[in-house]
Amino acid sequence: MSSSTCFPSLPRLLRPSFTKTKSSPKFSMSMSEDPVREWILSEGKATKITKISPVGGGCINLAGRYDTDAGSFFVKTNRSIGPSMFEAEALGLGAMYETGTIRVPNPYKVGPLPTGGSFIIMEFIQFGASRSNQSDLGRKLAEMHKAGKSSKGYGFDVNNTIGSTPQINTWSLDWVQFYGEHRLGYQLKLALDRYGDRTIYEKGQRLVKSMGPLFANVVIEPCLLHGDLWSGNISSDKNGEPVILDPACYYGHSEAEFGMSWCAGFGGTFYDSYFKVMPKQPGFEERRDLYMLYHYLNHYNLFGSGYRSSAMSIIDDYLISFRA
Repeated sequence: MSSSTCFPSLPRLLRPSFTKTKSSPKFSMSMSEDPVREWILSEGKATKITKISPVGGGCINLAGRYDTDAGSFFVKTNRSIGPSMFEAEALGLGAMYETGTIRVPNPYKVGPLPTGGSFIIMEFIQFGASRSNQSDLGRKLAEMHKAGKSSKGYGFDVNNTIGSTPQINTWSLDWVQFYGEHRLGYQLKLALDRYGDRTIYEKGQRLVKSMGPLFANVVIEPCLLHGDLWSGNISSDKNGEPVILDPACYYGHSEAEFGMSWCAGFGGTFYDSYFKVMPKQPGFEERRDLYMLYHYLNHYNLFGSGYRSSAMSIIDDYLISFRA
C-alpha cells in the first residue's frame, strides 16, 4: 500500500499530456535517456532543474520532488512495471480533479523509462503541518461522490491496482453483481490460489450469493470513488484544505468508499458532514462490514494470515444473520 508523503504546490498552469478515447485510454509517451527531465524542460515550461530530492513513504514505487524555475513537480517511478499502472492512476486522479471538489494532485505525464519500468509526473502539493479537518474532508468527499457520476454503470475505463493487487473494473449495470464478482469474488479466488484457503473461499462465495437483501430499498448510483481511502492517502495542503492521493478509482456505491475506515480515522464530524451532502441510506450500518471485507481480504492476500481472522469473522457473522 502506498504512503501519504507525496505531493506538495505548483500553480495549475499545465494540462495533462495524455488523452482518453472511448475504446481505451492512451497516454503520450516519449523515449529518451531521461524522459522525466526532458518533459520538465519542455512541456513543463522549466528552463532548469535546481534540485531533486527523494520523497520517502511508499513501498511500491520510488518518489522524488523536482524543484525548477517553473515550480515543483512530484515524480514517481517503478523500475519493474510498465506504464499501465501509472496510466490507470493518472486516469483516476484526472477524473477526481475534473470534479472540482476535493483537492488531488493534477497528473501531467506518464511514460516508459528507457531501461525498463515507467514514470508519472504530477503536481507537487505542499502539505500542511496537520491532517485535514474531518468536517471539511467529509463534505468535500461527499461533493466528489455527488459530482462524479457515470452513465456506463459500475466500473472504470481501465483495470487498476489496490495496493499491488489487480483490481478488475469491467463495466456492469448491476452493483451487487459487480461487487460480488469483481471485488469479493476476485479476492476470494486469490486467497484460494495463493494459500489454498478453501474454507474462506467457500464461505465467502456463500456470502456473495446471499448478500442481495442487504441492498433492498437502497438507491445506488455509480459514484466516482477514490477506492483506497485510508489515513496514509489523506492529508491537507498548506492552507488546511483536505487532499487525497494514491487512488484506486472506479465508479461504485458511495458507501464502498468507507471500506478502509478501520484504518482511516473517520470520526463523527466526518460522517455528519458527509451525510449532509449525501444522505445516509437505509441499512448503512448493516452494509458497513461488507465493504470492509474487500479490504480485509486484500490485506490477507497482500500481507498474510494476520488479516484472515478479521475477514473470516465478517463472513461468519453475515452467514449467521442470513442463515446461509
